[in-house]
Amino acid sequence: ILIIIETISLFIQPIALAVRLTANITAGHLLIHLIGEATLVLISISPPAAILTFIILVLLTMLEFAVALIQAYVFTLLVSLYLHDNT
Repeated sequence: ILIIIETISLFIQPIALAVRLTANITAGHLLIHLIGEATLVLISISPPAAILTFIILVLLTMLEFAVALIQAYVFTLLVSLYLHDNT
């Protein structure tokens, strides 16, 4: 039974890593999309509010870029650790 548990553990680690990466990417893209749509809607309603949301959108895009770099680093680090532990 220990062999079965260990085999399942080997398959769960990459799946958990992929789900974590996918959730982070999806959340960031969704937030950028929603704020971008809000900016477009606010252009005709209130230009000052549209400018403010656009500034927030630009700052959020820079933050998302930094998060993407960190996620790539963490993903690579964890994959190498998983592969090192399982060889």
